[in-house]
Amino acid sequence: MPLEDELGEALRTAGAAFTPDPQALVEAGERRGRRLVARRRAAVAGGSVLALALIGTAGAWTGGLIGGGTGEVAAAPALPGRGTVRPPADGPQERVGTGAVTARQMTEVLKSFVPAGQFTPGESRGSDSSGPMASGLVDDGKGQGRLGILLTRIDPAGAMAKEMTTCPDRRNVAFDSCKEEVLPDGSRLLLIQDYDYDDSRRSVKEWRATLATPQGYLVDASEFNAPESKKVRPTRAEPPLPLERLKALVLSDKWRPALADLPPAPSESGSRKGPEEDAQAFLEVLLRGYEIPVADKGGDGAYGYVVLDDGKGRSLVELRVRPRTENDDFPKDATAQPGGVHAKVTQGPAGENAPGVVRWTVDTERPNGERITVSAYNAPKQTGPASRTAPALTLEQLKEVALNRHWKEAFGR
Repeated sequence: MPLEDELGEALRTAGAAFTPDPQALVEAGERRGRRLVARRRAAVAGGSVLALALIGTAGAWTGGLIGGGTGEVAAAPALPGRGTVRPPADGPQERVGTGAVTARQMTEVLKSFVPAGQFTPGESRGSDSSGPMASGLVDDGKGQGRLGILLTRIDPAGAMAKEMTTCPDRRNVAFDSCKEEVLPDGSRLLLIQDYDYDDSRRSVKEWRATLATPQGYLVDASEFNAPESKKVRPTRAEPPLPLERLKALVLSDKWRPALADLPPAPSESGSRKGPEEDAQAFLEVLLRGYEIPVADKGGDGAYGYVVLDDGKGRSLVELRVRPRTENDDFPKDATAQPGGVHAKVTQGPAGENAPGVVRWTVDTERPNGERITVSAYNAPKQTGPASRTAPALTLEQLKEVALNRHWKEAFGR
């Protein structure tokens, strides 16, 4: 058997080991050959290892997916946002959202990018699945074409993020054009015009826009110049949307609520240190969702800190994670919170040796005995000097970090 046939058979065998939703994979496409199809299936199906992942907060939704204007071609209806911090989860639970965004809402947003009267909805899924998606047929009088979008979360530092936004080798994949962009916020964007079977002589055209953000969001849109993506004849000369409009679709901030409702993606590195083992890394990941630059960081084991710099003065944020002890000094006047958690909020001077420095603290104790304390200062150090009037994080943001319902999952108990 020739080498090419042996390689193809091996890839088909590898791909068959996954059991994703077939329609979602159709919508996701099969760009760059069967090797990347297998990788995409693994990502959409949920991956294999869980570790630290990123979060979406209410403060993160003020702009587009890349932190600014999106150049949308239509006024898409806003999806309802949850604004919930999502810390790392541990355990083999299925990676699905709460359903805050419905399948119908996904369809309505997709439909808004097509001129009125030209879109017929197809299959869609909400954020209660591991891969929210929407699809449909576009008919502008020049023949039917299929349009679809798939949302998921990935490890932003992993190989998947890079592969999904890197142009393929022309020696292996046939395509008409391919462009890679690195956006101002560090997001990676791929725009490619290729073919569903990597064979321009007989295949349906597939145009694709794929966005991978530093927050670990993957937005993958594709369109075809046929009502189906495979084993059919083209029904029009080109896919229905210009490539720039497809780009605007994936850059739209209207997908953010659905992405934010999805739990974290597994780390491709397989790292699984918990917050009591690496509080600094855990805290850095949590705070990344607020999109405030980190000027410094450090810590050891169950203690970690980061120094935030939003341009208005540096601000220290600390996290301490420790189990309850016999001589525990947890505040007696802490108030009960949902889920059996008790919390105490304090605001005041950081100490006699730190004139002008204030400290805001949310001290919590969970039913399993874990004590989580988050503090923020208006200075880069506990001892000052003060660099601003108040900490960079609001008190509500500190509460979000300390009281989030996913802490139970993070500890695995």
